Amino acid sequence: MCTSTCSKLSPCSPLYIAFSNQQPSKGNNLRNHRLNRRRRLSKGKKVAVLVKKEMEIKNLKLYMENKSIIEENEKLRKKAFLLHKENQALLCQLQKKCSNTTLHGHLAHNSN
Repeated sequence: MCTSTCSKLSPCSPLYIAFSNQQPSKGNNLRNHRLNRRRRLSKGKKVAVLVKKEMEIKNLKLYMENKSIIEENEKLRKKAFLLHKENQALLCQLQKKCSNTTLHGHLAHNSN
C-alpha cells in the first residue's frame, strides 16, 4: 500500500513536502565530507607532482647551462695557458736580443 502511494507522490501532496524538507542524514554528510577531503588531498598530490616535474625540468636546464659554462671555462683556461707560454717565449727572445745588443755595444765601445 505504501509503495503505490510513495512512488506516485505528487509535488503538491503533504507527504512529498514532508519528505523533501528533511535534512540529509549525518551519515551522508560524513560520507560527503570524506569524499571532499579525499578529492582535496588527491588534487594536492597532483599539484605536488606537477611542481616536482617543473622543478626537475628547471634543474635539468640549470645542469645543462652549468655544464656548458664549465666547458667554456676549460677552453678559456687552455687558451690563457697557451698565451702565457707564448708570452714567456717572446719575453725570453726579447731578453736575448737586449743582452746581445748590450753585449755588442760594450764590445764595440771597448774596442774603440
